[in-house]
Amino acid sequence: MSAQTAKINDRLSVAGQPDLNDFTAFAEEGFKALVNVRPDGEDAVQPGTGAEHRAAENAGLSYGFIPVTGATITEADIRAFQATLDDAKGPVLAHCKSGTRALILYVLGEVLDGRMKAEDVLAFGKDRGFDLSGAASWLQRNAARHPHVKAFYDPRTFSVQYVVSDPATKKCAIIDPVLDFDEKSGSTSTMNADAILDYVGREGLAVEWILDTHPHADHFSAAHYMKGKTGAPTAIGERVIDVQKLWKDIYNWPELQTDGSQWDRLFADGDTFRIGNIDARVMFSPGHTLASITYVIGDAAFVHDTLFMPDGGSARADFPGGSAQALWRSIQGILALPDDTRLFTGHDYQPRNRAPRWESTVAEQKKSNPHIAGQDEASFVKLRETRDATLPMPKLILHALQINIRGGRLPEPEENGRRYLKFPLDALRGAPW
Repeated sequence: MSAQTAKINDRLSVAGQPDLNDFTAFAEEGFKALVNVRPDGEDAVQPGTGAEHRAAENAGLSYGFIPVTGATITEADIRAFQATLDDAKGPVLAHCKSGTRALILYVLGEVLDGRMKAEDVLAFGKDRGFDLSGAASWLQRNAARHPHVKAFYDPRTFSVQYVVSDPATKKCAIIDPVLDFDEKSGSTSTMNADAILDYVGREGLAVEWILDTHPHADHFSAAHYMKGKTGAPTAIGERVIDVQKLWKDIYNWPELQTDGSQWDRLFADGDTFRIGNIDARVMFSPGHTLASITYVIGDAAFVHDTLFMPDGGSARADFPGGSAQALWRSIQGILALPDDTRLFTGHDYQPRNRAPRWESTVAEQKKSNPHIAGQDEASFVKLRETRDATLPMPKLILHALQINIRGGRLPEPEENGRRYLKFPLDALRGAPW
């Protein structure tokens, strides 16, 4: 075989880049899944994820794609790697260029879950012929990061929800929680929100804030539900008032209060607050919506619909009140933060069917995001508006906005005890005929 494999345990082996012709032999050896942790384009002879996926399927292997570099590994990648191992129906072969990154993902998960001590990582690698100094460095950096960020990914809406906590005080904030909604049946549920609350309870955290970045167009907000469960105050950017006025007219909703009173606090640009002992501030970040804000909390910034992961580009800016010019300026404000600032996005649409990711850095965005690197305002606006002209409106926009401009409150029950949504016909362009 072209790739030497190293058996780590009965469930996992790692290898350098295999030849596509090896995949059938892997299946014959008893492997049930292959995981590629190389980004496409690392070298000229690399087959790439598309070719590997096809070869794996032809060999009867399940296939996972978790592209990382040594400098860009995040907890999302580690958890995706673990999930792939757990879901596999037998032994897994994971590869990168040399096998090292695949093994790093494994040992980091073992340390994070308490099955391996950080001080044992280097010896574990040496015994198997690998230099795991990259894993040791990652653990040191991770221990120094504040706040602690736990993400919850909702695959139905591609949304990422966050619990942001101060380890010293056990105080936390919940950012952009999702209230489940099935538009086909009209059913609502609190599965996502309850999973977050379960985590908060297990970790012994006290919720100080429930924060919205903006009124969402693709899912319902669970902020009001969370407030009822925790008693914590809710907050959003003060320009939500403008969004309320805009949609009040679209919905022909004369009784809608457009003073932002549905939240406990309206943040202005530059406002500050705290989560435990960690300082936080608000950056006004319009473009995707009139009211979008970024929360900068310690060394982390929660940017939601401005920048996606570098391979996902940027957010659309064609909703009512949106502006590609404003979005460009907002992105420049985010990129003016220190290069090592962690950026947490609000959606991940999994380009090329890779595993979900949501954490990057300012430096990584500047270097690798094609909507940023080599662009100026004019070229970005052209790129963004051209792309937006091809996109249909989100399927839940007319459902979600009437909930989210009221802080996640569902309509009041009518005389028969049922709640009803109302949405206008022909009010928005973008029908996907």
